[in-house]
Amino acid sequence: MNDQGESRRDFLKAGTAVAGAAVASTLFTPGVYAAGSDEIKVGVIGCGGRGSGAAHDVLRSAKGVTLVALGDAFEFRVNSLRKRAEGYTRDKDVQALGNKVDVQGRCFHGLDAYKKVLDCDINYVILATPPGFRPVHLEAAVNANKKINIFTEKPVGVDGPGIRKVLEAYEAANKKKLAIVAGTQRRHQLGYLETMKRVQNGGIGDIVAMRCFWNQGRIWFRPKRELTDRGVKVNDLAFQLHNWYHFVWVCGDHIVEQHVHNIDVCNWAMNGHPVRALSSGGRAALPSGDPNEIGHIFDHFTTDYEYPKGQHMMSMCRQIDGADNNLAGINGASEALVGTKGTCQVNAYSINGKPVLVRKEARRATNPYIQEHTDLIASIRKGEPLNELKTVAESTLTAIMGRMAGYTGKAVTWKEALESTESHMPAKLDWDMKLPVPAVAVPGKTRFS
Repeated sequence: MNDQGESRRDFLKAGTAVAGAAVASTLFTPGVYAAGSDEIKVGVIGCGGRGSGAAHDVLRSAKGVTLVALGDAFEFRVNSLRKRAEGYTRDKDVQALGNKVDVQGRCFHGLDAYKKVLDCDINYVILATPPGFRPVHLEAAVNANKKINIFTEKPVGVDGPGIRKVLEAYEAANKKKLAIVAGTQRRHQLGYLETMKRVQNGGIGDIVAMRCFWNQGRIWFRPKRELTDRGVKVNDLAFQLHNWYHFVWVCGDHIVEQHVHNIDVCNWAMNGHPVRALSSGGRAALPSGDPNEIGHIFDHFTTDYEYPKGQHMMSMCRQIDGADNNLAGINGASEALVGTKGTCQVNAYSINGKPVLVRKEARRATNPYIQEHTDLIASIRKGEPLNELKTVAESTLTAIMGRMAGYTGKAVTWKEALESTESHMPAKLDWDMKLPVPAVAVPGKTRFS
């Protein structure tokens, strides 16, 4: 190994050690939770499936946690989580920790519900709305006139202007000593942590190539008639929010919303981000028609990402029924690395065909969806706040860069993606507004600004 390779490995090893040190005391022992007497008072912004799951997870993550406020654009979602949260208090794990739910008088709905949650007496907020809202909500939480630590779901934006706002929030959070952990739960998952530690300690030599996949069947869609039958007043905004996965301004397309997980693992392995993307994609199996009625996302992308020293990552994601999605790993979601001394199937916790974890170690692993909250709370109480916002912002922009390349058919650089003025999020939202949907992108014709 030359001096340059050794220096890079030492740098990566140090980076992994810093990331792992914050979680080492809580990760491997069941029943051991973040210590301390300071009460964690949690507000939830976004009460759908992910917000409901995160609310349950935080109540099982550490002692001294109380769920105190809920907010969502839709009243029925707030009411649904309020009722479910009553059931969480009967969970044996929640009871063993002595955690509570007390949201009486602090349940809000509407487009400004996030402001009302942030105004409550909270010191920990869960951001779980669709990702188009994330930059605004992160900015508001970081700039609140009090100290609010943040758990933010991934991704953290849908376009360059949004990511620039998030990176500004990252810097502001550091100055205020706020803790921010992202829903890239693989970074809190025992198997991934141990595998990545060995990779960055030279287990496969220097990384020369990577591939990552998220291949699955078609995603859900709720037609207007179904929403009307549910009693939903269907206007442009309500329809698009109920089908947020199908509109770029609110989801970023599935390469951003889903595939960011696998992309994040590869950026983690490289301790950095790519500089260029070239991509191919389209709507092969989704129906054609008026995008105002059916959405305008793609159902497949294949992207070549180039990293600063010439390494390449092949990224593939698709949402197509009947396709062969499980060749590369568990449920079609996987990450693989090729090095000068071997290979690593990261999602399988395997290096050169040998398992990283023995069965006993695997049994000791905590659910990573719970562990990420445990680690966040532990960092708060130790006075050593974790801040993962920059890494998740960079992984999000990596995915955005791939989408931009797929939509245009042109190579897109990191600088172009970050400095783009193309903002998908409307400047102001109103229930009665007209919200026309752009045409489906056509590679070779579509341009970005």
